[in-house]
Amino acid sequence: MNKKEVLEIRKQFSPANCAITRICGCYVDHEKSKRLQSREAFLSLPEEEAFKYFDIFKKTLSGTIGKNMLNMEFPLEQEMPGGTQEFLLKLKNSKLQDDMLLEEFYDKVIENYIYEENYYIILIHAMYDVPGKSSDDLEMYDASDVVYEYLLCSICPVSLSKAGLCYNAEDNRIEDRIRDWIVDMPDKGFLFPAFNDRNTDLHGVLYYTKKSSNLQEELIDQVLGAKMPMSADTQKETFQALIEDTLGEDGDYETVRNIHDTLNDLIEEHKEESEPLALDKTDMRKIFENSGVSNEQMESFDQVFEENAGEKTSLLAANIAETKKFHIETPDVVIKVNPERSDLIETRMIDGRQCLVIPVDDHIEINGIHVRTMKRPGSIERTQDTDPAEV
Repeated sequence: MNKKEVLEIRKQFSPANCAITRICGCYVDHEKSKRLQSREAFLSLPEEEAFKYFDIFKKTLSGTIGKNMLNMEFPLEQEMPGGTQEFLLKLKNSKLQDDMLLEEFYDKVIENYIYEENYYIILIHAMYDVPGKSSDDLEMYDASDVVYEYLLCSICPVSLSKAGLCYNAEDNRIEDRIRDWIVDMPDKGFLFPAFNDRNTDLHGVLYYTKKSSNLQEELIDQVLGAKMPMSADTQKETFQALIEDTLGEDGDYETVRNIHDTLNDLIEEHKEESEPLALDKTDMRKIFENSGVSNEQMESFDQVFEENAGEKTSLLAANIAETKKFHIETPDVVIKVNPERSDLIETRMIDGRQCLVIPVDDHIEINGIHVRTMKRPGSIERTQDTDPAEV
């Protein structure tokens, strides 16, 4: 799914566009015991309660595609009888009215979701009449011939509100506040089936994770059974290893900076595209060559790429690039540079030592204090033995 397709589904989570038919929930405590189960028509919920759920569902379809929202496909064996995809299809087709299927689903989540505190599993069923589109991309609601039926699951941590004092208006006094168990925004979730090319894709599922570094492989494998892509953090580490192994001991600041700039320029060129920019081995080779990596260093590039990423792997540009920061670190100094002005820093040999040179023509701040870049001509340097009155 791309950004436009995700946004199209998100738009349904409002009173005017709501396509949700049913909502089910299971509250699980820290001992993995089911404390509460519910099942009801979504439109029967009080308005204020429905709005809170809308916020949760929108959050389950938020973040960056390839980082927080991961497109996954089912392997063939999971689409066979007894596979995870078949189970999810049964759950969808039941419209969440089969208690045994719901119980089995909750048990799978509880067994494989790693969380030490209380949490709330929310599962909804919805049917969306997909409007047709005219040649100028305008929606035509009277031309719908596709119904997208789907499940959305949100797994939300439940935490105890903070202790404190509150004002009791009835008794006109300050008193100890009653602590409540609050349902937080989702930590994990998924949309099944995927909504690709504005149509149902039974072979795919969209997985949500709040933290890209914590995908929870067991949950994906046992509940969804889908092929898990490389995480955003792993892609970044792979890209860093690719640079280091390709350049070897001859890797220098200018070349690494050029790779950074070339990659960011490529991202800027594709920023209006709805599909995330994916870079395969050929694309990455061009980036390195255009960044000044020598022919000698590029001789081993294909082998290095396959060893670090895999022959047919693509890395998402948004996961491997640093568009908002440019950091240079030494054991004792960290320099933060505007990514658009990385050219300000250069390396030079000064008195036989390799140095980073930074122009400071404008002004300098030390702990928030403005200082001059150079002493005024003719100024007198004060020493410890100088009487202030003599200066």
